[in-house]
Amino acid sequence: MANTSGFFTPSVPSLRRKIQPPIGISRSGFCFSEGSCRRVVCSSGIEGAEKHVSPSESRVSKLVSKGCKLVGCGSAVPTLSVSNDDLARIVDTSDEWISVRTGIRNRRVISGKDSLRNLAVEAARKALEMADVDPNDLDLILMCTSTPEDLFGGAPQVQRDLGCTKTPLAYDITAACSGFVLGLVSAACHIRGGGFRNVLVIGADGLSRFVDWSDRGTCILFGDAAGALLVQACDAEEDGLLSFDLHSDGEGGRHLSASIKDNEADDLLSSNGSLLDFPPKRSSYSCIQMNGKEVFRFAVRCVPQSIESALEKAGLTASSIDWLLLHQANQRIIDAVATRLEVPQEQVISNLANYGNTSAASIPLALDEAVRSGKVKPGHTIATAGFGAGLTWGSAIIRWG
Repeated sequence: MANTSGFFTPSVPSLRRKIQPPIGISRSGFCFSEGSCRRVVCSSGIEGAEKHVSPSESRVSKLVSKGCKLVGCGSAVPTLSVSNDDLARIVDTSDEWISVRTGIRNRRVISGKDSLRNLAVEAARKALEMADVDPNDLDLILMCTSTPEDLFGGAPQVQRDLGCTKTPLAYDITAACSGFVLGLVSAACHIRGGGFRNVLVIGADGLSRFVDWSDRGTCILFGDAAGALLVQACDAEEDGLLSFDLHSDGEGGRHLSASIKDNEADDLLSSNGSLLDFPPKRSSYSCIQMNGKEVFRFAVRCVPQSIESALEKAGLTASSIDWLLLHQANQRIIDAVATRLEVPQEQVISNLANYGNTSAASIPLALDEAVRSGKVKPGHTIATAGFGAGLTWGSAIIRWG
């Protein structure tokens, strides 16, 4: 049954069916309607080779069965570090109050000469360097962000700044804290279904620009950062994206949003009174509005089920993964999900204390630190999940290297 907030409860019956890897791509989702919850499972794939296939069918089979591996990562953060004690000077809070409730102690904030695009480019260059891939060998750049510095998106500018002279496709994905997982799955779809070879996925957000710094319920949570991952085509046996599970529920969007609003302006009067509400007032986005309790409940219910679904599709159990890497929103959420999945704390990747919630950047930022520190090694299996505004949530089972 669905509760009054529109989110499903752990009692939802499981109607899953296994997908045979590596051929075929599947997607499953939950739909909500009039207080009831129903499971919808959609899949498409090639069940097997026929004796006689046309050239086009053969080409499709070859593309769908193509694998993709994760070969490079990078990250970048702003120079300015803001501690809990710093926040206590401008809002009624304390280091203890923040750290106990969230696990956050510091966050990085864009200021001065910093820009979100520069952070994205720096993270991208580090990922390309690790993967030993030249920018001109890129086929696609996906910029996962909900805070672009241009209304029309930032991916093409990142492409330009990287020096990509062959003008590969570049576009933005807007899905807030779920953005990077959606970007990763999109990269795999372009590789498997479009014949792309090198896809750069960037998660970058500057939520500090949309925070009400007088609201202690939200200003303590968010920071700015960028992280990047190079996804590369490979043979099916080397596939590094083992499965995924993606969802959205617009009914829950009221609990986490930053809506457009009209700026204050003088009333426009016409001589005959016939011109009303035109020209329209200039608009901007409001500060982030969040119902913390509902978002917490949503995360601890939905995320474990999504990960369990993705693990089942991959033919794995939680005990067989090496690492659990969640969107870094709140340490209590991370701990609750780990407990539900029975993943030991020593196998949970978390850098929330140092950076806060960096939205689409949080997963690649934490992954990059774990890889460069030697914690995550080639061949390790990671269960990762993003969740947040929309509401959107999703998980992916990946293999590093």
